[in-house]
Amino acid sequence: MRIVIAEDSVLLRDGLTRMLADHGHEVVGAVEDAVGLVQRLERELPDLVIADVRMPPTHTDEGIRAALEVRARWPELPVVVLSQYVEENYASELLSGELGGIAYVLKDRVTDVGQFLETVDRVAAGGTAIDPEVVSQLLARTRRREPLSDLSPREREVLALMAEGRSNAAIAARIVVTPRAVEKHVKSIFQKLRLPPADTDHRRVLAVLRYLEAR
Repeated sequence: MRIVIAEDSVLLRDGLTRMLADHGHEVVGAVEDAVGLVQRLERELPDLVIADVRMPPTHTDEGIRAALEVRARWPELPVVVLSQYVEENYASELLSGELGGIAYVLKDRVTDVGQFLETVDRVAAGGTAIDPEVVSQLLARTRRREPLSDLSPREREVLALMAEGRSNAAIAARIVVTPRAVEKHVKSIFQKLRLPPADTDHRRVLAVLRYLEAR
């Protein structure tokens, strides 16, 4: 299998190159940044790409942006994305498109040579490989967001105004209802967000935090 690696760490880049070569693969390109990756692919299309999420110059999202560009320009080209940590937003963006021929793997897993090579083979064959920790954190984020889906449109409006720091009286004036009606909405919001009364917690603040987390 012909592979291009995009990884700014010289040690990891060289290590991956040796590992893959030792197991019968040909590394036809090993670059350190996203620009080099795209340029290499334009000259010589491999059978698979391995790319780091964070690469120069800013070490933020260059790698994931490059992976998304690769998926858009060469949809049939399998891509294995490596990440030091679970980047929830990046993982969600990468996995939101067509699945198949894609992997999101934490770098710690690379030390398990057998498992990593199995991932490479699976993705090259059109399969998908998502690191268990990535799946766990994405599911946790989904669970954090789920309670907001239970809120009615009016309750969402009230919660958004709470997030602006408005009192019940101010909310009532804003949406033209009685303060009593707002109290009922707030109580319902607390119930749906599973925020029972507690002496140690400020439910209004916790509800706003849930709202902000889900945005």
